Amino acid sequence: MKYLVRDKIFAIGDDYWIETEDGRQAFLADGKALRLRDTLELKDPAGRVLITLREKMFSLRDAMTVQRDDQTLATVRRKRLSLLRNHYRVSLVEGTELDVSGRILDREFTVEYEGELLAHVSRKWFRLHETYAVNVIREDADAALLIAVVICVIRMDEKERED
Repeated sequence: MKYLVRDKIFAIGDDYWIETEDGRQAFLADGKALRLRDTLELKDPAGRVLITLREKMFSLRDAMTVQRDDQTLATVRRKRLSLLRNHYRVSLVEGTELDVSGRILDREFTVEYEGELLAHVSRKWFRLHETYAVNVIREDADAALLIAVVICVIRMDEKERED
């Protein structure tokens, strides 16, 4: 299923609906204002918090955490010793890892698990200004988690370019 995501959802206090390709509201991206670090909540249409994204403080390398019910699900970091500049590693708490690689700046990249494509991110599918699509390939995949990973990677890439 494809989801439409606005490109700049980390603006302070910004709220934005992530919609399915047929226009249904799937997740509310709720940017939290007045925080010391980047924080964003993904909520369901009823307002229940599904995922919280936080910039990891006091880390040797930039990192963001993905949490559900105040429990860390994953940590997102740029991959060490990668010849590709746009390669991220997502370490899930159960010990598995996801690979994110491609052209992050262009919004053309993939999320994979052991070589299996889980999600494909692209601007090509939609011509809306400042919007990209996250195509969640597997029907049994956790769409909220994959969208959260995509948002983290994009935010980290943009922050690195600002510095």
